[in-house]
Amino acid sequence: MTGVETRSVARDSLFLLADICVEQGSDVHRVRVRNLSDGGMMGEGMMRVQRGNRVTIELRNIGKVGGTVAWVQDDRFGIAFDDEIDSQKARRPLQTADDPAAAVVKASWTHRAPPPPHPTQLRKI
Repeated sequence: MTGVETRSVARDSLFLLADICVEQGSDVHRVRVRNLSDGGMMGEGMMRVQRGNRVTIELRNIGKVGGTVAWVQDDRFGIAFDDEIDSQKARRPLQTADDPAAAVVKASWTHRAPPPPHPTQLRKI
């Protein structure tokens, strides 16, 4: 590792818990979420997953999110979400539908990746 960050999507290290269910099984596992971005997460836990497994993750303030295991190393694994989420919601205190403070919180979009370039602006290599 060179220590140079090569990812274009910002992600933050954090510590929160999530429930994960592997679609091929019925057991729900509690795992630690080590980092989270709009497009995926790194989890850690004593569950066996393989690259390519389909999973459903229950995240605080977001709900159930579908995804695919992208990589596995020891007890850590990466999940690519099927659809982008607002990862900032998971960092906020637990909100309920009748919580008036929830209406005041505005989403921060500064962590979003820039849009892809127009196809005519791409170079052929």
